[in-house]
Formats: sequence, C-alpha cells, structure tokens
Amino acid sequence: MVKKEEFLRQNGYEEKEGQVVSRTDFPSDFVFGVATSAYQIEGASNEGGRGPSIWDAFSHTEGKILDKSNGDVAVDHYHRYLVNGLGTKVNEEGITFYNNVINALLERGIQPYVTLYHWDLPLHLDESMGGWLNKKVITVEPYLAAHHQILAHAAAASIYRSKYKDKQGGQLGLVVDCEWAEANSDKIEDKTAAARRLDFQIGWFLNPLYYGEYPEVMCERLGDQLPKFSEEDKKFLLNSLDFIGLNHYTTRLISHVPECTAENHYYNVQQMERIVEWEGGQLIGEKAASEWLYVVPWGLRKIINYVSQKYPAPIYVTENGMDDEDDDSLPLHEILDDKLRVRYFKGYVASVAQAIKDGADVRGYFAWSLLDNFEWAQGYTKRFGLVYVDYKNGLTRHPKSSAYWFSRFLKDGANKKGKEE
Repeated sequence: MVKKEEFLRQNGYEEKEGQVVSRTDFPSDFVFGVATSAYQIEGASNEGGRGPSIWDAFSHTEGKILDKSNGDVAVDHYHRYLVNGLGTKVNEEGITFYNNVINALLERGIQPYVTLYHWDLPLHLDESMGGWLNKKVITVEPYLAAHHQILAHAAAASIYRSKYKDKQGGQLGLVVDCEWAEANSDKIEDKTAAARRLDFQIGWFLNPLYYGEYPEVMCERLGDQLPKFSEEDKKFLLNSLDFIGLNHYTTRLISHVPECTAENHYYNVQQMERIVEWEGGQLIGEKAASEWLYVVPWGLRKIINYVSQKYPAPIYVTENGMDDEDDDSLPLHEILDDKLRVRYFKGYVASVAQAIKDGADVRGYFAWSLLDNFEWAQGYTKRFGLVYVDYKNGLTRHPKSSAYWFSRFLKDGANKKGKEE
C-alpha cells in the first residue's frame, strides 16, 4: 500500500499550512461560476407546459428515494429566480422561462453556460421509445444507453454546427463524471488496474470522440456487450466537441483484484478495488457527508493533466463540491459556518491553478452547487450548496461561509488587478 507522506512528497503535493490561492493565480479570462441542474432546483413540476421526466417517475416510485421526497417543488427556482424584483413577468412556457433566466443573468454580468441534458429525459421518450436504450432517441443496458448518448452528442453537434454556429458562435462539449484513480502501490498490476479504471470512466465517453472506438481494454473485457460504431457513426463522432467538461468530486486508491465480488457487473469486469485508506489506515482525505466523498484536492490536478495529455481540448471543471448532512437540530449560525467546504474549495481551486502551471488548457471552474437541492436518490438528506435552503421555513435562502469565501476570492482578484493597473 501507499504511504501518504511519501506519496505526497514524491508527487509534489505536500500539504502546506496556510497555503493561499488567489484569483490572480489564474488567467484574466478564466471563468469562475457555480452550477445547478434543472430537476434538482426547478420545482413547478406541473406548470409552464412542463411534461414529466424519468426522474419524476423515479422519485414517485416507492422506496427509491432515501427520505421519500421528490423534486415536485425542489427549491422552487422556477418561481424565485427574479431576485430583487426585476419587474419582468415570466411567461408560463418553459422556453420563455429560461430565456428570461438567461437575460437576467446577462443583465448582472453573468455569462451562462448551459447543460443540455442532466438526467431528466422526458418520460414520454422513455415510455414510448425505450429511452436511451433505443437509437431512435437520437435521430439493457448501461453500455447501450451510453452508446446512444454518445451518438446523440455527435448528432447534436452536427446540427448545431451546420445550422446555428456561424450565427451564434457557440461551442459544444461533453461532460464526464470522473474520480481520479491512483495506483495503490508500485506493482504493475495495481498501475494497470488504475489505468483500466480511468478507461472505464473517461475513455468510455471520450475515446469514441477522438479515435472512433471504445478503449481497447473495454473491447477486450466486454466483447459483444459493447455496441459497435459504424463507419458512418465515426464521421460524426470525430472532432464533434469544442471542449471537455469534468465533473470531479473525489479520488480513490486502486488495487488489482483478480476475482472481484462487487454486485455491479461494471465494477466486476474491471477487476479492481477502490480504496479510501493509505497504508496505516489513515483516510485518503477528510470525509464529507456522502459515503463516497473524501476531500482529496491533488486528485483534481492529476485528472486534469491526464485528460489534457490524452484528449487535447480546452477543459472546464463543470462540477466540483462536497456535501454536509441535513441536520436541522443545529443552530442556523453553525450550519452556515461550513468550514470543511471552505477548505475543500481552497484546496481544489489551488489544484486547478497548479494544473494550469503544469501546462493544461483549463478555461473555467464551476462549484457545485449554488443552492442546497434535491440530491437524486438521497433526496434532501445531503446539502451541497454554497447557499443554505431552509426546507421547513418557506425555502428561504441563507449564504454560507463558503459563499462569502468564494465572493471574496473573486473580488480580491479584481481589486488586485485594479491596483496593478
């Protein structure tokens, strides 16, 4: 197993007391933001012409959500985004709603970055066509669903570039969820297992867009379970993205396991174990509320450099954050003083700055999330927001210490720039 101090020293990731990261550590045109997702915050499930999504159906299925909640109201973003009273009457239709949201952001000097699909597939497409299992969704199993999502991306990119790009000047990218996989020892089998883990996470989606094929290790291990791309498919896939988005939260140490006993076939076929402890039993990082989430800032630097070298394209960190338990037994001032989240952001933002110094073309960073929200199967039991939402008192909003830190971080860079000029 790996010893923590030795690993950090050898890789130049020593944890320095009082280390400070500044906005001026980043290029002047680097984008900072906070992220949300429609189903998790929107609410208004039966308004504005909105039809049900697969997540409406899932969250209303008995036993699927930890606290038996759903996203019908969520944090009511649909009715509350017009802060400070813009005096704008929102049209009841969804397109007009988001047009108004975008305009409101632009009026405040905020450039929106839009996610076209974040899990909430229209339920009608799932019920009538089989959802992502059916190729008709773009013109049983996860590999087939992912295959069609990749083709859907390529089809959308082709349509946008042929019909809209010249006029609008927009860019399209693909976001991958990814944890860094670090070999748990210098043994070749552990290093190979870590590389395999990265191929099954990142290569699964990016390899087809760069090379027209899935990673070799996936083809070898999955055989006929992995769909094939036709030559016509490959024409659309190659060069179909302008940037890569990384949703990154945490890191694991990886050991090779000849006979994996994981319940999930996806993990079994990788023959690896994801470990959260260094040699001696010390945790890989401070633990957040979710059982899978540990604070490991150096992992973000590693994964950025890995992607930058293997799949050259501008990179945006599109989600990065950590959660607290929903514990309303604490006084509000304690809940809002989220010290661990502040440490998390300081470390991870510094890791992005280091990756840029390493030569990676990173263009932006988005913290997850602006608001506490509906966290999928965990319901409202986990809180990722920089802003606290009081679910029991009218969904009122209260900025946490992390929100104030993020604001000071950005303003400090502006102030320093002004003084220098």
